[in-house]
Amino acid sequence: MLENVQISNNTQSHAPLGLGCSFYGVARYEESEVADLLDAMAASLEGGVTHFDTAHDYGDGESERLIGRFLAEDVNRRDQILLASKANLKDMSTVAMQRAIDVSRQRLGTDIIDIYYIHWPIPDADMRPWAEALESARRQGQIRAIGVSNFSIAQIEQVAEVAQIDALQLGYNLLWRFSEVDLIPYCHERGISVIAYSALASGILAGKYQRLLSFAPHDQRWGILHFRDGIWGALYPLVEQFNAVAARAGIALSQLALRWILHQPGVMAALVSAKNRRQALANCAALQAELDVSILEELSAISDEAMRQIPDEGNPFGYHP
Repeated sequence: MLENVQISNNTQSHAPLGLGCSFYGVARYEESEVADLLDAMAASLEGGVTHFDTAHDYGDGESERLIGRFLAEDVNRRDQILLASKANLKDMSTVAMQRAIDVSRQRLGTDIIDIYYIHWPIPDADMRPWAEALESARRQGQIRAIGVSNFSIAQIEQVAEVAQIDALQLGYNLLWRFSEVDLIPYCHERGISVIAYSALASGILAGKYQRLLSFAPHDQRWGILHFRDGIWGALYPLVEQFNAVAARAGIALSQLALRWILHQPGVMAALVSAKNRRQALANCAALQAELDVSILEELSAISDEAMRQIPDEGNPFGYHP
């Protein structure tokens, strides 16, 4: 079983697997579906996943509200969980960041948030006022650690002029590894914890898709780089090779993909979603699986070939604020 890790110098040790709550928007769900999401959080916590990650803007704040509802159901839960949120702002002021922190705390029903991130950088802008607000919030006991998400080295260095950066969250998985070249080593050398999101590559590494994609015309997944014409056709046979390795290892590909991330140097934690108890328990099983390192090396070799098919466009989502 994987040991607990220290996410940052300002937080307690937690399991290296976290629950990503990007789609936990109550307004979009029936109450029965909300019950499933609450059960997914409960099962995750029961299974040893104690790092919950959300954002100010997920579901127009409904993700934070749902987590707040979950925490309010049992007063003991808050002390068990490393709670992270983020703000994606256009207003560059310290006031805007402080307002976002205050709103997040109110929605989550907590006085203090363990990690608060700048969600997306704005290229060529001075983001130091945001970082100053985060450092002020830390001094006031409103947050414990400061994070940045989707930042380059130059952008980290800009905000690090006025704040101690404890964590970097970035997209990282078997089909997106560009940060291995310089960003992950940079963070590792400076004691900045690296948290990987999109661990299952938009569901590709959960075996969700066939060779012929059949999304609805306006499905947002058409905008994901991996599904483009000329890229998905080259990747699909390699995903099938991943599946074959998982079958030989006797483990689900999703669990194997998570273990691969957690085996990589410099990566402290990975985030994965769950919509119900079954999915949450499957994620938790990734913490228990014992694997020979040769299996992970085989995945890396297949991944090396996959990466030759994928252009580096900053992120695979086509989102460039």
